[in-house]
Amino acid sequence: MAPDTVSLCYFLVLAQELNFTRAAARIGIAQPALSARMRRLETELGTALLVRNTRSVVLTTAGAALAESAPSALAALDRAWDTARGAAAGELGTLRIGYSLSAGAETAPALVDRLIRDNSGLDVGAVPMATPEISPAVADGRIDAGITRGEQPGRGVRRFLLRRARIGVQLAQHHPLVEHLEIEIADAAAYPLRLPDRAANPVIHDQLSALFRDTRPRPRFHTPAVSYDMSQRDLRDGVTLAPAGEAAAAALSAGLRWRPLRGAPSLTIHLVLPREQSPLHRRVRAVANALAHELGWLSGLPELPGPAELSD
Repeated sequence: MAPDTVSLCYFLVLAQELNFTRAAARIGIAQPALSARMRRLETELGTALLVRNTRSVVLTTAGAALAESAPSALAALDRAWDTARGAAAGELGTLRIGYSLSAGAETAPALVDRLIRDNSGLDVGAVPMATPEISPAVADGRIDAGITRGEQPGRGVRRFLLRRARIGVQLAQHHPLVEHLEIEIADAAAYPLRLPDRAANPVIHDQLSALFRDTRPRPRFHTPAVSYDMSQRDLRDGVTLAPAGEAAAAALSAGLRWRPLRGAPSLTIHLVLPREQSPLHRRVRAVANALAHELGWLSGLPELPGPAELSD
């Protein structure tokens, strides 16, 4: 059996001092206790480490070899302890995050950047995914965490409210409504409204379309042929509006603006984690919670102590 690390540390002090009295004083123990430790260490190793007499202490060949090799061994052991503690705290490992394209405008990059900045031992990777696929991928372990808009259905996951955002519309900078700081829902409904393909996110599609359910005349919805046209060409006609959360304002193409809809409910963005959470998952949750409050994503809401929804 290898000797205990405390005895090795005591031996190194003695190897520097070559005097039991001074070494014991440095360590803060009685000299007899130090002598007993050294005798036990020699017994455990099966060899003499020191030659003692009344005037001096001399290292044997084995003692000199141990004095040379022990510091690096103890340093490696310290690193191993630090690694174990870091893993237990969720500060080490590989973290795979899936996020919906709409969360990629602002929310997902901010969370990934904070995870990387504050946890140098984490290897963080994030990829866009179709929203309906994110919760199942978290549940079966293909990814470690997800970011979705809306309370997406799914079993075996916990969802934590990460962000609450106003609903507004994207529109051309020369649109007749662009001068309004807030746009009435009924006024927006008078223009063609572009909605994303329902298959991409049924929850958000239904929430956005429900905003205009009671307006008259009935709104004119359409779904673009290209689901994610980064140039937003259909809005540049100066007529069409695109309902969207306020995060869209951070990624507008040139010539476009975003305006909030007066009286519209909030869109929500959620952090999705497995039902059974490891230290790594708890670390992600803690970082997300701190970031959400720092950036005002929760608008004075309480912290995220529990799931917004639990699916079995």
